[in-house]
Amino acid sequence: MQPPRERLVVTGRAGWMGMGRGAGRPALGFWPTLAFLLCSFPAASSSCKILKCNSEFWSATAGSHAPAADDAPEFCAALRTYALCTRRTARTCRGDLAYHSAVHGIEDLMSQHSCSKDGPTSQPHLRTLPPPGDSQERSDSPEICHYEKSFHNRAAAPNYRHCGLFGDPHLRTFTDRFQTCKVQGAWPLIDNNYLNVQVTNTPVLPGSAATATSKLTIIFKNFQECVDQKVYQAEMDELPAAFADGSKNGGEKHGANSLKITEKVSGQHVEIQAKYIGTTIVVRQVGRYLTFAVRMPEEVVNAVEDRDSQGLYLCLRGCPLNQQIDFQAFRAGAAEGPGAPQPPAASPAPPAPDTFPYETAVAKCKEKLPVEDLYYQACVFDLLTTGDVNFTLAAYYALEDVKMLHSNKDKLHLYARTREPPGRAGAAPGPPPAPWPLLGTLLLLALLPALLGAA
Repeated sequence: MQPPRERLVVTGRAGWMGMGRGAGRPALGFWPTLAFLLCSFPAASSSCKILKCNSEFWSATAGSHAPAADDAPEFCAALRTYALCTRRTARTCRGDLAYHSAVHGIEDLMSQHSCSKDGPTSQPHLRTLPPPGDSQERSDSPEICHYEKSFHNRAAAPNYRHCGLFGDPHLRTFTDRFQTCKVQGAWPLIDNNYLNVQVTNTPVLPGSAATATSKLTIIFKNFQECVDQKVYQAEMDELPAAFADGSKNGGEKHGANSLKITEKVSGQHVEIQAKYIGTTIVVRQVGRYLTFAVRMPEEVVNAVEDRDSQGLYLCLRGCPLNQQIDFQAFRAGAAEGPGAPQPPAASPAPPAPDTFPYETAVAKCKEKLPVEDLYYQACVFDLLTTGDVNFTLAAYYALEDVKMLHSNKDKLHLYARTREPPGRAGAAPGPPPAPWPLLGTLLLLALLPALLGAA
């Protein structure tokens, strides 16, 4: 991929790009500001439903902030519905900056369009969206906005990589290493020149080191004439079918539809296609928690400006050694019975009273995962440590995503778990250590002249 000529890199103080026509109008500045706040500040409460209000308003107006004169009454009705939605969630959104930005933005838009606060609150659709699929792409979309098409002048086709995170949580890296990690709190999964992915993991049970993903934030960076900067954010019980600004594509540029979000199953399964970088992302909510899977060209995987920061890029480097859990040892100890000794690092926490017995966990995982690979073993581990049967489905769907996204069908199932030895976790791959016999021979050759002289 050619380096972007005018790529804007996200920084802590970077402003959000305008949203196309009319972006300079004061009221429209509310949308990029809201997107920034959604990404930068955690919600005051997980029950705050401002994301839902944003998405419903955008769907009702098909993303229009400059309706025709004939559509103004309907646009005002949608604004009143939006305002009503924010009032209903006001109690749970106190202190949420995104919520307060939405409230002020509604006031600005109502003033701009001379909307009264009293009136109908229906949500008519001002325009009909085209059906999903490639038909949405504009015929004049630049070739650079379609990664695979841009390869027609190259000798070799792109090589794709897969990374996934699911369950308690289990990580499959771009190099097919499989690890079980604690990684409580916020951690970066992907951090390259084109997008950032960050997950937040919270304890599954009180007092347990077993965690699962409760929040996911994806930032697609502004890229040439293809897409504006976009943010996708999902939380427990909130899997939006739109970006944080309510849109479903990359903005107003010619190649905007090279970035699209599609809802596969309402509230459970979302797919994001970023064709301009050849990337597919799948986000699911299974039970209370989220899963993540991505298919990405190797060229994009390695597009990192600061090589020294790659150690924090979990999909590329894996989890730090002190964050890894030896779940196979834990599972083996559980199979031997409750009195069997277990290595200190193997058990994240004592099993809770409502977790499954080993035999029951094995039987439930066998139903969905008949092949005893690492996904099956991860399933058993999760049931033993959490007692939540939904983790069975999390492992099942993670494997289904591998089948869809992995480019090497011979590597769908993994059987040997990877846990780095001490001193090697997070380090760059290097040559294997020289065997001791060879070192001894080299030392003897170096001393030979001195020994002969002494003789």
